[in-house]
Amino acid sequence: MISAWSSGKKIEAFCLGHGDIMGGPILPRGATLPDLIDHLIVGFDQALRTLTGQISSERASPSSALAEADMDNAAKQHVIGLMRVNHTGEICAQALYEGQALMARNDEARGALVDAAQEERDHLVWCRERVDELGGRTSVLDPIFYGASFVMGAATGLIGDKVSLGFVEATEDQVVEHLDRHLQDLPEEDVRSRAILEQMREDEARHGDHALALGGEEFPRPVKAVMSVASRLMTESTYRI
Repeated sequence: MISAWSSGKKIEAFCLGHGDIMGGPILPRGATLPDLIDHLIVGFDQALRTLTGQISSERASPSSALAEADMDNAAKQHVIGLMRVNHTGEICAQALYEGQALMARNDEARGALVDAAQEERDHLVWCRERVDELGGRTSVLDPIFYGASFVMGAATGLIGDKVSLGFVEATEDQVVEHLDRHLQDLPEEDVRSRAILEQMREDEARHGDHALALGGEEFPRPVKAVMSVASRLMTESTYRI
């Protein structure tokens, strides 16, 4: 619980340890209310930069050394739709990790979220670059999904690290299945998009395994089934909008 909200008193509920999840400072133990406000301002700024594409990746895109495919307009529009869906998925990932890290209680769990968030940021940049290369646009629904994902991440983090890490594994499990479908659905000649999705799949699977190794509680299949329905709502809407 929060022992006091007055300036100079410790905020015990938001002891966020040390590190950096989205480019802004993580609150140290014993943080005061002004510290929390500063962190929230930085978080809001990060949300704006995420949604407007004002971020950069640490790794080069896996597609950078590959030649562009000669696709007809129908195939190109299909790939744009697929990559727009993946871009929105990475928008959601940034928000989820931000919310979960805000509420994380264990430094090791928080560190895992920090590391995964950076790789997800790479994915976000790669997907946006690919959509731009093909002459497409990202989804107008991104701000809605960002907000919903942040709330969901914070809620699972508030329940506890075991559930929060379990949610990471369940989410990544859904993402891996989703990427498998997209890899099958891509035009065979589009090696640039394929290289991106294959690297994303490798990273996502590792994130899920690591979350369980850190003590995450594996979600039962019925819960994952409900999550799959929610995921399909996002994919089907952002493919077109």
